[in-house]
Amino acid sequence: MAGDCQRLGPPLGDRLFLSVVLIAMGAGWGLCIPLAKVAVSTGYGPLGLIFWQVAIVAGLMLGFNALRGRRFPSLRRAWGLLIAVAMLGAVLPDVAYYTAAQHLPGGVLSIVISSVPIFAFPLALLLGNDRFRAIRLLGLLFGFGGILLLLGPQAGLPQGVALLFVPVALIAPFCYASEVNVVARFGTYGLDPIQVLAAASVLAMAVTLPLALVSGQWINPLPPYGIADLALVANSTVHAAVYATYVWLTGRAGSVFTAQVSYLVTGFGVLWSMALLQESYSSTLWASLALMVAGIFLVQPKPAIPLAPTTAMKDDASDGTGHRQS
Repeated sequence: MAGDCQRLGPPLGDRLFLSVVLIAMGAGWGLCIPLAKVAVSTGYGPLGLIFWQVAIVAGLMLGFNALRGRRFPSLRRAWGLLIAVAMLGAVLPDVAYYTAAQHLPGGVLSIVISSVPIFAFPLALLLGNDRFRAIRLLGLLFGFGGILLLLGPQAGLPQGVALLFVPVALIAPFCYASEVNVVARFGTYGLDPIQVLAAASVLAMAVTLPLALVSGQWINPLPPYGIADLALVANSTVHAAVYATYVWLTGRAGSVFTAQVSYLVTGFGVLWSMALLQESYSSTLWASLALMVAGIFLVQPKPAIPLAPTTAMKDDASDGTGHRQS
């Protein structure tokens, strides 16, 4: 009887609460997509935006870590990991993402950014982090089919824009998928996810500050502030809050349950873009969205039980979905 109770997972009330948290996370990360569009709307360059974004995230994560009383373990062995997370999780994907955001609708960005699991699975096979499954190969084909639809003339994008900036935008999910697999393969050297994000954000600051200054993309932090500045602060704050919630929810409900946020981020990203940016989409784009959601569903690993009845913190890096949405 005890085994049966454990197999059923948390009570219904807990499940409802955790589902509400999951939906709120999806809404928050989805909101970051139109906020990124607004942040680049006045001509701010990617490097300046990235510096202030990682600076805000670093400050919030370091503050959160201090509030919970966690001490950083020695970073001597973790420098390789932190450099990989800083470059693959912030600098490189965000340069691509903000560049593409200047040219692509928020709905297209929402579909593209949701392809992290589509890239994560073949990379996991190459690194030995996962085993081949035919059903997940079908998911890859669905996902890449959705991407190909975005490149076609029926998607409603100017062909020069689609053929150039959709692939640029795809650099971001490829980098996120690579980062997740690096963490899954080599571990975090005693750092928990909040500490990894905090330390990697500080490193990303050190990389992007001189680049922003030399390239002329530095953003003056002094007032007056415009809508792009407010969007940048909101984007970074929401991301930090949602990421901290993601870490908590992974420990509370398990990685596979939490990975379902991928669907919600995509859907909310499209809805927020329609509401805030007044975007409308062709039937081909909706078909692309449907194929991508189906691909994510097939690629993601399936749980043995609906929720993991545990409150212990876990390092979740195996499914390739729980990452920042710029």
